[in-house]
Amino acid sequence: MTATTPATTPAITPATGSPHARLLGVGAYRPERVVTNEEVCQHIDSSDEWIRQRTGIETRRWADPETTVVDMSEVAAAEAVERAGLAPSDIDAVIVATVSHPYQTPSAAAILTHRIGATPAAAWDVSAGCAGFCHALAQANDLVRGGTARHVLVVGVDKLSDFTDLTDRSTAFLFADGAGAVVVGPSDTPGIGPTVWGSDGAQWETIKSRHSWLDVRASDEQVWPHLVQEGRSVFRWAVWAMAPVAQKAIDAAGITADQLQAFIPHQANMRIIDAMAKQLQLPAGVPIARDIAQAGNTSAASVPLAMHRMLAEGQAPSGGLALLIGYGAGLAYASQVVVLP
Repeated sequence: MTATTPATTPAITPATGSPHARLLGVGAYRPERVVTNEEVCQHIDSSDEWIRQRTGIETRRWADPETTVVDMSEVAAAEAVERAGLAPSDIDAVIVATVSHPYQTPSAAAILTHRIGATPAAAWDVSAGCAGFCHALAQANDLVRGGTARHVLVVGVDKLSDFTDLTDRSTAFLFADGAGAVVVGPSDTPGIGPTVWGSDGAQWETIKSRHSWLDVRASDEQVWPHLVQEGRSVFRWAVWAMAPVAQKAIDAAGITADQLQAFIPHQANMRIIDAMAKQLQLPAGVPIARDIAQAGNTSAASVPLAMHRMLAEGQAPSGGLALLIGYGAGLAYASQVVVLP
């Protein structure tokens, strides 16, 4: 049988999207339990002074054992949807950025979609470590502009206390829990700039799970895939490689550093934040997110949590331009300039 080509191929109707997209609302969940450096140091040979000097962390939040990634996401999502002036039924897609949902399947996003009453919205998870939120935000922007969705809920959430080895002196004081969420929707003017992103898989071992699930299954001993990292290697990479990425995002947005009204980087280490700000030559008046002091490193949740705090405390103005950047395991990174909700 010989295939034939129709004389005239019917044209597919293209999706019609919004000319631009923007953040419509932001929400957050912070666990009630505050964990001090003194408490962490009960399990490691360190001190409150050392932790503060090396990382800037004073306290962090840990969720109760019974609280799940989906539970935290639900609270943050509800606030973001409400602040966007929408109902859950208005959400067309849900993207959850996380590395600590304890199930390979189903996704946290699918469960969350049901929990908040957004069914039958499309739902999926993004695994890009601490860069996950900025990756998911890029997807949401493209979905709205491409016409695949009108309103997208983006959640960055992690419960890293479940994956922290409390006796590991290099990581026990770093990791924490929390959730941040935004709603992305249509806009007549640009509200999310071009995303500059990438990865360097050659350095995957610098931040990783100590064991794979196959190791857990094969072991006769009780093992758990705690997170481990090569602190010095990660520090050098973040300081020297991420400032140029952030600068590219500024350039791609068509603005200059002195036009920014907030810098909201991943909350990994206060010294990294300060070094990046110096390399970017940010004017002294640009507010810089320092949520890490009270929140620790919450991975995919850190950027939206820091954004929420800056807006709630008046550190950054609604409608102002903010530079976002996330970076971490993979090694993965993503950065964009946004108009704050």
